[in-house]
Amino acid sequence: MTSERYQFFDQNPKLPNVVDEIKQGLRATPKRISPKYFYDAHGSVLFDQITQLPEYYLTRTEISILDENKEKLSHIIDESCCLIEYGSGSSRKVRALINAINPRYYVPVDISREHLNQSARSIHDDFDKLHVYPTCADYTQGVELPDVIDGAPRCGFFPGSSIGNFEREDALRFLSSIGTDIGPGGYCIIGFDSRKSRAIVEPAYNDAQGVTASFNLNLLNHLNETIGTDFDQSKFEHRAFYDESRGRIEMHLVSKTAQTVSLDGETFDLTRNESIHTENSYKYSLTEVRELARRSGMSFVTHWEDSQAWFYVVLLRVPESTALSHN
Repeated sequence: MTSERYQFFDQNPKLPNVVDEIKQGLRATPKRISPKYFYDAHGSVLFDQITQLPEYYLTRTEISILDENKEKLSHIIDESCCLIEYGSGSSRKVRALINAINPRYYVPVDISREHLNQSARSIHDDFDKLHVYPTCADYTQGVELPDVIDGAPRCGFFPGSSIGNFEREDALRFLSSIGTDIGPGGYCIIGFDSRKSRAIVEPAYNDAQGVTASFNLNLLNHLNETIGTDFDQSKFEHRAFYDESRGRIEMHLVSKTAQTVSLDGETFDLTRNESIHTENSYKYSLTEVRELARRSGMSFVTHWEDSQAWFYVVLLRVPESTALSHN
């Protein structure tokens, strides 16, 4: 066991060939681009602005739930635990959780080395007894956790309703992999956006100030700058709508006119009103959350919600003696 309070562990995750990935998406019917390309420097600033918008209830609601239930969490989660966060975000939520449960170890997992190191260093500097072991890995492909946490009880953390960005079967696979990471007796805290009326959900992705539209459109500029596409942002418009039958928000970039986009010597035609699908955000009923937990091999321990049941913070646990069932 190391005595150092900060160590960076790099699994050297294989990065995708972005040009090939974008080409494949633009050849598809319908066209698609992964939401991971939202997050260049400007996109990250825009997303931080989104979380503070009056229409965007998700972030403030989740933080308030964590704050209101921190004493209950502190009684359940062992102080000697290792807190494993999947995706190292702005750290507002994990700070609230660290204050609540006072873990001995913190292992943030993210594929972006620079961002991961910066955010992990900030946590290390602000919590003087916490051992911080950032791990650079693609958490969607499985994670080899540092040996220095061996023997510590484990608690996974996946906030922000980010699980909603997975297709439902992919969410099952991911949750099963978390169960493998945390092991028998391990806990997992996950944020889920609940199914609710279109009148509440759609404004969160179509804010009056147009910040979400700018965030969606910025994806095009990001690709222009990084891989040399020649998207004209002014020829696209943001569209987001709630598909109630599937329980998901869909975000699209819709072509205002017939146009051609080129990348690496290949051209891609878009017709007027043709869209590029950029994101899904699935919403979950509590029944769906319970079923997801059951299928992943975890036990549903409890959940906390706001007064309007717009958001759930769910506590799951891997049974002590039951093998995970990935069915």
